[in-house]
Amino acid sequence: MRRLNAVLAGLLLGIGTAQAADRIVIPIPKGSSVITTKVTYTCDTLKVLTATYINAPPTSLATVAFKDEFVVMANVLAGSGARYAGDRFIWWTKGNSGSLYDLTKGEDAPPIATCTQD
Repeated sequence: MRRLNAVLAGLLLGIGTAQAADRIVIPIPKGSSVITTKVTYTCDTLKVLTATYINAPPTSLATVAFKDEFVVMANVLAGSGARYAGDRFIWWTKGNSGSLYDLTKGEDAPPIATCTQD
């Protein structure tokens, strides 16, 4: 009976159970500072795409939200501009414009959205 009470108490307190998180914490190198920039884009096929860029050199991340999608992306090698990859998407920006690609459409497929910064 004592063991059952301990298990019940643990379940009530959330010990040993998965809990939903509303944030991700990533340690950065000592001496680095984090710069976060939120940008809204108007796109041809999407009404709105919102990108939040999180820069903590040498790491650059982005979150991209559009329609019912929310994607966390990492900066990857690009010939020009900034290119982010996450899940099945590539978000490629240059200047005030960006293109969103869906890799399931094929590597040579055109972007699923072409966007301009508001």
